[in-house]
Amino acid sequence: MSNNKKNSQQGVRLKSEEDIKKLRVAGSRLAIIMKEVSDHVKPGISTAELDKIFYELIIKGGDTPALLNYQPYGADYPYPATVCISINDEVVHGIPDDNRIIKEGDIVKLDSCLSHEGMIADHAVTLAVGEITEQEKKLIEVTKEARSVGIRAVKVGGYVSDISKAIEEYIMSQGDYGIVRILSGHGVGYAVHEEPFVPNYDDGMKGPKLVPGMVLAIEPMVNLGSDDCELCADGYTFVTEDGQKSAHFEHTVVITEKGVEIITA
Repeated sequence: MSNNKKNSQQGVRLKSEEDIKKLRVAGSRLAIIMKEVSDHVKPGISTAELDKIFYELIIKGGDTPALLNYQPYGADYPYPATVCISINDEVVHGIPDDNRIIKEGDIVKLDSCLSHEGMIADHAVTLAVGEITEQEKKLIEVTKEARSVGIRAVKVGGYVSDISKAIEEYIMSQGDYGIVRILSGHGVGYAVHEEPFVPNYDDGMKGPKLVPGMVLAIEPMVNLGSDDCELCADGYTFVTEDGQKSAHFEHTVVITEKGVEIITA
């Protein structure tokens, strides 16, 4: 889940070895559930039905859906679902609804958090429903690879800005895309959103040093058009201002003495 509150660069909470063990379980379970729910994303299913499947799978595993009733900074009411489901020009945080039916040619984004014994992992994927255009296929590929590029930029002793610069440089090398700027990656673990703020572009700030025990949600959001987005009346869903389609991928990673570990792979 993206963070739209620009945190200060202080207050990063490092995780203990015991925390990281729990996070590995959370991430693994979330990845398995994400894959299972992704297999249900087909024409004719409602986003509410997908949310119900996601909820039931988390509960069945004895875990907690961390997004359900979570109220992020600036929101007027708690988020009412287990998984954010955003379609086409919806960038992130779409609210599932019985009347929102998946159609052929849609680009669907699933984004959720799972809490295992109090430790939270965050994961998002973008899916093509049936046939989409070559331009849209490339958008999805570029966004997914941007996530990988950002993860590869994580080096102990480096800085958060290394991640941001790597993501921006890669995306810009691939064509004329809009990099969402009002939303960002973030720290995660004890809460859905923690410091540090992890932008997907160079904002001119180094950010905190990358050290063992840091847990980050790295999540590029890329638009076919401009980077401009706006918040819908529901108070959660962000859409592209120009109506162009958007893609989003996210992994939770742990920084260890040996390097970076993807726990939602």
